[in-house]
Amino acid sequence: MSLAILGAGAFGTALAIALARHDRPVTLWARSAETVERITATRSAPRLPDVILPDNITATTNLHGLHAADTWLLAVPAQQLRGVLQQIDDPLTGRHLVLCCKGIDLVSGQSGSASLAELKPQAEHAVLTGPSFAADIAKGLPTALTLACAKPVIAHDIQHRLATPVLRLYRSADVLGAELGGALKNVMAIACGACIGAGLGDSARAALMTRGFAEMRALAVKLGAQPETLSGLSGLGDLTLTCTSDLSRNYRYGKALGDGTPFDPNITVEGAATARAAATLADRHGVGAPICTATAALTEGRLTVSEAMDHLLSRPLKEE
Repeated sequence: MSLAILGAGAFGTALAIALARHDRPVTLWARSAETVERITATRSAPRLPDVILPDNITATTNLHGLHAADTWLLAVPAQQLRGVLQQIDDPLTGRHLVLCCKGIDLVSGQSGSASLAELKPQAEHAVLTGPSFAADIAKGLPTALTLACAKPVIAHDIQHRLATPVLRLYRSADVLGAELGGALKNVMAIACGACIGAGLGDSARAALMTRGFAEMRALAVKLGAQPETLSGLSGLGDLTLTCTSDLSRNYRYGKALGDGTPFDPNITVEGAATARAAATLADRHGVGAPICTATAALTEGRLTVSEAMDHLLSRPLKEE
């Protein structure tokens, strides 16, 4: 078995570390030659500087050097996924492509799995998602994730290829539901971060999480997902983690919006683009998504936190 991981950000690097520790040789692709040089020379990575990378991780900037791998984990940012796939001229027939990014493409409005189906239709596709922080995975702390794949035989194969004693994978056949849960919870994490940053309190955050979950489920089901999937690790589990911890980049970004402090522009915040894409999809399909819509306006500077909260609180009273 040979593994390739595309994306040497925090999550891609953490997955490489976790899998390499359990005797799986890993090739880690990075866009930056500087990142590859640092990993090769120091066995440390920019996004996880406190963790030593095992020797059986090989870093490279050469996409063509990955073609020998039979399983590819795609951990590039969601808004860069299509561009990276378009650089790979090999159809990757029969290879296992496992999507690890969480987002909806802002230009096409597609999920990552839809992009895989369009651009690499001859490969086998799966989604790996759920409540997980890169730092926890890199440290070897127990983590449970959802592995979603429409083909049970392929799902079983990938599950056994990627599971470790501390990385537990649960199979699901609902690829779209697992993917949308992971993408939409980032939007809610921004909203909850803004709520706390603005000093609105934990009760308001709890309300946002609860109504946000209902919004996530309504939109996902309208797009074809199974409602029970959103109640699992990839939906409710991930929502709980990212809306309550400063380790979440989306939550920290929201807090910065809420309290007016600067946020590092070099940190990827998937939820900002996803909020805009989700608001567009919700409008197109006639689904009420006030939190997605308000968060999109907030990230674009069209609303302040105070205005966004006023907008949400002034909605008509109704049954839960």
